[in-house]
Amino acid sequence: MNAAGFPLLSLLTFLPLVGCAVIMSVRGDEETVAANARWTALWTTLIVFALSLILWFQFDKASSDFQFVEQLAWLPEFGLSYHMGVDGISVLFVLLTTMLMPICIIASWDSIRTRVREYMVAFLVLQTMMIGTFAALDFVLFYVFFEGVLIPMFLIVGIWGHDRRVYAALKFFLYTLLGSVLMLLAILALWYQAGTTDIPALMELRLTPAMQSWVFLAFLASFAVKMPMWPVHTWLPDAHVEAPTAGSVILAGVLLKMGGYGFLRFSLPLLPDAVEMFAPLMFALSVVAIVYTSLVALAQENMKKLIAYSSVAHMGIVTLGIFTMNQQGISGAIFQMLSHGVVSAALFLCVGVLYDRVHSLEIARYGGVAKIMPGYALVFMLFTMASVALPGTAGFPGELLVIVGAWKANPFVAVGAATGMILGACYMLYLYRRVIFSRIGREDLRALLDLSPREYAVFVPLVLLTLWMGVYPSSFLSFFEASVAAMVERHEAALILPRLAGM
Repeated sequence: MNAAGFPLLSLLTFLPLVGCAVIMSVRGDEETVAANARWTALWTTLIVFALSLILWFQFDKASSDFQFVEQLAWLPEFGLSYHMGVDGISVLFVLLTTMLMPICIIASWDSIRTRVREYMVAFLVLQTMMIGTFAALDFVLFYVFFEGVLIPMFLIVGIWGHDRRVYAALKFFLYTLLGSVLMLLAILALWYQAGTTDIPALMELRLTPAMQSWVFLAFLASFAVKMPMWPVHTWLPDAHVEAPTAGSVILAGVLLKMGGYGFLRFSLPLLPDAVEMFAPLMFALSVVAIVYTSLVALAQENMKKLIAYSSVAHMGIVTLGIFTMNQQGISGAIFQMLSHGVVSAALFLCVGVLYDRVHSLEIARYGGVAKIMPGYALVFMLFTMASVALPGTAGFPGELLVIVGAWKANPFVAVGAATGMILGACYMLYLYRRVIFSRIGREDLRALLDLSPREYAVFVPLVLLTLWMGVYPSSFLSFFEASVAAMVERHEAALILPRLAGM
């Protein structure tokens, strides 16, 4: 808890469920219920965001310890507890989640017309699960939140998605559930070994190298699907294409980060020998993902698919940075996850603006949009430049730090990461040129209206944050600097001590 003993994290986590109860209690005709659901969801997410800002301002950046800690007995006879807390890494992902949720609600204001109440409830439940995932300090509690995310996201894609929504939703659910079952087995193995599932307590546990290897592979099965890593990434393009705009925003902005967060929170601190053993494999998978999915993105004719494959490439940069196991690489990976959460969300919102007007995702359907929607073209250009890591935008600091960290670990791996930046510029500029600058593809495009005040309200915070992260990255890097330094120091000590003991 904070200095006053106030359970801020629990309030942040479960307040959206109060909003759900309010929405479900509303009675009246369909239009009244829909309007009340929208406003209740918006105010709930705004209040949660305001509370997360308190977390931001009260957080001690100089400490690597968990803060705002809450712990209550849950199943003490089995070593389980309700244990919540954040460090310099997780606090920023909580803030990213709470910042994107009001944007998703506003973006859905006019586009969602059926079952509005249920839609808003699904998003609020999803918010509870996402915040809980980043704040949980007990393995079983983490697993409940981590898996709980699947249910509302499955419904959002399967009910409010496009033509092949059921197929995409089932594919998303089955891929992620299968990997997570293996993680559950790893959690049970850790509980059997230590008699507790408390994460800080398990960090003090020294497992044998053989057990570390099996636990690492079980975690990899879950986190690799969630990120997603090549070759278990094939569910992502389908989910993005079929999901409603806000579903794609939260999927790219937050859900993909849970895999990287899992590597940082569990694999690196708990399994140092396995991390050292499997680092070459992770480097190889990351470089293949960066190069291969970038080339696949170049061949896409669907805007959402192109951005979805670009997300796989960017997540390849993240995994590469994480397993460099040095300060620059891990810091760059965390910053890349945060910047990608902002920029990719904004890119899907840009696609959603056109889809709401034309109801097509095909690149060939557009052209000359800059002549008709100059404000939109300017906003889209900024996020395109951020996606290709232009200096001064959010995409640059993270990718630069990852390349520096990768060079220290293995220069050939760094070259692979840099190749991804070059290919990223190719496919994003290809998309922008065809949609924005070529000749007007269809005469009906001339009747399109530029961004509305509601759409400007969605984009302005993301524009400011993209520029802030690019111009002043240290304001974010400083939050997790102490946590990353402690993680690297702990990893190095875990590798050195057994060697010294054997001398």
